[in-house]
Amino acid sequence: MDLADAFPPFGLRIEAGPLVLRPITDAELPRLIEVAAAGVHDPAYMPFYYPWTDAPADRLPLEFAQHHWRTRAGWSRESWTLEFAVEFEGAIVGCQGISTRDYLVTRTGETGSWLGREHHGRGIGTRMRQALCAFVFDELDATEITSGAFTDNPASLGVSRKVGYRADGTARLARRGELAVNQRLVLTRDDFVRGEPISVTGAAAFRRFIGLDS
Repeated sequence: MDLADAFPPFGLRIEAGPLVLRPITDAELPRLIEVAAAGVHDPAYMPFYYPWTDAPADRLPLEFAQHHWRTRAGWSRESWTLEFAVEFEGAIVGCQGISTRDYLVTRTGETGSWLGREHHGRGIGTRMRQALCAFVFDELDATEITSGAFTDNPASLGVSRKVGYRADGTARLARRGELAVNQRLVLTRDDFVRGEPISVTGAAAFRRFIGLDS
């Protein structure tokens, strides 16, 4: 038996030109940890709802690995998070994922991602979001996809605009003990700005796994 037979997310692979989204197995964790440890953003600024990059250098590897282990262990049809290692031109550069609850009813999920700081400004963030959204719309029958970013995060908001998300209200959140305003975003099929065509492996088994097909 292959491990993907027990856990079909491990059998997924999404390709779009020089970009590949592949499942985060334990084999990918060391390189992802190296990329994260080298820096994801300016340390003076926190772009994430949960400030995982604030972990001390000696704690980041363990906490990073524990997050992914917990995500796998907690998987159910009612609540799941699908995360991919992002490979661009043969090198792992970051992570792209989507989280959802009651997907069979709601047909929606929220995207989230991070990209190693050395890879910023190359258009990779837009490509990886487009690839994931194409997968969710085309292979998982989604009706809409949501996202969000703090209003002082122009890079993330810029990616969302390029992909076709529209504003969907704001929320007041605490960030490092201070107030920050989060811009909610929503993407529909009609508004989606596609990137390179995608090629997907493992979609049929994944659909069965989450209950879309019997």
